[in-house]
Amino acid sequence: MSKLEDFLSEEDEREIVNAIRIAESKTSGEIRVHIESSCKDNFESHVLEVFHQLKMDNTKLQNGVLIYIAINNKAFAIYGDKGINAVVENNFWDSTKETMQNHFKKGEYKEGIIEGVLSAGKELTQYFPWDHLDTNELSNEISKA
Repeated sequence: MSKLEDFLSEEDEREIVNAIRIAESKTSGEIRVHIESSCKDNFESHVLEVFHQLKMDNTKLQNGVLIYIAINNKAFAIYGDKGINAVVENNFWDSTKETMQNHFKKGEYKEGIIEGVLSAGKELTQYFPWDHLDTNELSNEISKA
């Protein structure tokens, strides 16, 4: 599967966006999903670059989370902003990554992303609970390149 448009259907994307809404309804954290056909650069550097391009480092509490997927590389990353990294353990995202990876190995991409989003939201709730003054600072739509 090399075409970006073949990775997820429109319905799959709607379900993922809905999962983001659900996850963010329980936390002040901001979750984004970004999908690319491939990453030709240094993977970690590129994920950080995308994080900045999407302005995920502009949240009030520095609690943005990017789920980045490079289809042809068969690689993904979960990247949390400074506010998250300042309060969590180094292995904070391990269970979320494992859940996603288990689905991806079976070709269940939509399910893996949804479970990853919901897991990230649940994990963030411990440190960044939802507040009635919370506003949605970033788009919930899936970004693509």
